Amino acid sequence: MERWKINLAVLWFGTFLVMSGMTMIMPFLPLYLQQDLGVTDEGETGAWGSAIFAATFVTSFLFQPIWGRMADRTGRKVMLLRSGFGMALVIVLMGFATEPWHLFVLRLLNGIIAGYNPAAIALMSATAPKARMGFAMGTLQSGITAGTILGPLIGGLFADAFGFRPIFYITGTLLFLASLLSWLLVKENFDREKAAAQAETSMVEDVRKLLADKRLAALLGTTFALQFAMLCPIAFIPIFIQRLHESMDNIAFWSGFVGSVTALSNMIFAPLLGRLSDRTGPAPVLFISLCGAALMFVPQAFAGSVGELLFYRFLLGCFLGGITPALHTLIRNHAPDSIVSRVFGYNSSALALGSMSGPVVGGAVFGLIDLEGLFLLSAGVLLSATVWVRIVVPGAGTARLRKAWRSGSEKSPES
Repeated sequence: MERWKINLAVLWFGTFLVMSGMTMIMPFLPLYLQQDLGVTDEGETGAWGSAIFAATFVTSFLFQPIWGRMADRTGRKVMLLRSGFGMALVIVLMGFATEPWHLFVLRLLNGIIAGYNPAAIALMSATAPKARMGFAMGTLQSGITAGTILGPLIGGLFADAFGFRPIFYITGTLLFLASLLSWLLVKENFDREKAAAQAETSMVEDVRKLLADKRLAALLGTTFALQFAMLCPIAFIPIFIQRLHESMDNIAFWSGFVGSVTALSNMIFAPLLGRLSDRTGPAPVLFISLCGAALMFVPQAFAGSVGELLFYRFLLGCFLGGITPALHTLIRNHAPDSIVSRVFGYNSSALALGSMSGPVVGGAVFGLIDLEGLFLLSAGVLLSATVWVRIVVPGAGTARLRKAWRSGSEKSPES
C-alpha cells in the first residue's frame, strides 16, 4: 500500500476515536453533573453544563494558531502526538472529577491541548498526491463525521453498562491507542532545517497576511459561517419536533435522529464529492455545495411533519459532505508551504468561534424570530458565504462542473 494511503487509514481511525471521545459524554453531561458531581438544582445544572461545554471551544479558539505555528517549525506529526497523548491523559482525569469546577478546568485544559484533527488534516494535505487530495480530505472528513455520529451512541451504551465515569477511562484509553498507532505507522517527510531557515513572523503579521489574501480570508470566513449556521438552531430542534407532533413519544430519540441523519448523509457523500473535486477542482464543488446547503435550511423552516424535517436534514448532509473537504483542499492549495499548519490552526479557530457564537446568537434571538427564523438566518449566513466565495475564489462556479459533465458524457459511449 502506498505510504499516503497508510497515513490516511491510520488518521481516519484516529480522528474517528477523537470525535467519538469528544462527543461520548456531552449528551449526558447534565446527568453526570447531577448523579456523580452532586449538582441538584436544575438552573445550576444548566449553567454548569453550558460553561463546561463552551470551555473547550474558548481555549481551542485561542491556542490553535499557536500549535499551528509550532507545527510549521517542528512538523505536523509531533503536534499530532502532542495532542493525542495529551487529550488521552486529560480525558482520563475527567473521570476523577469530584466537583463541577474540576470538570470545567479540565475542559479548558483539553481545549488548550486539542489539535489532533487540524494536525491530521495538515499532515494529510502534505502527504497525499495533489490529484487525490479531494478524496483524501473527503475520507478524513468521513472519519470525523462517523465519530460525531457514533460517539453519543457508544457513550449511551457504555453509560448503561458501566456508568458515567468509566466512559472517560475508556475514551482516554482509546485515544492513547490511536496516538500510539499514529506514532508507529504515520510517516512524514518534514525538513526541519528548511523550516528553521524560514523568517520568524508574529501572530499579528500572520493575521494581516491572511486578511490580505482575499481567498484565504473567504475560506476561513466560510468555515465560521458553516459552523455558525449549523449550531444556531440546533438547541431548539427538540422544541420544533414537539410542535410538529405534540403527541409523539420519544422526543429525545427523534431529536437525536434528526441530528444523526444529517451526519450520516455527510459521511456517505464526503468521499464521493471529494472524488468529484479531484476531477473538477474543489472550487466549483464548494460553490455548489454551499448553495445547496443554504437552500436546504429554507424548507426546514416550513416543514409540516417530522418526516419532512428528516428528509430536508438528510439532503442538507449530502451538500455538507462537499463543503469541508473542498475547503481544506483549497486552503492547502492557496496557503504558502511555510505556513500551512498555522493556516489550518486559524481555520480551527474560526471553527471554534462559530461553535461558540452560533448557539449564543441562536439563544439570544430565538424569542424575537422563533425557530423558523433561526433556520432562515442560517440560510442567509451561508448564502452570504457563498457569494463571498463566488467573488474571490478562482474557479468557484458551475463552468468546470458543466465541462466535466460534458467530458464524461462524450467518453461514456466508448467506455
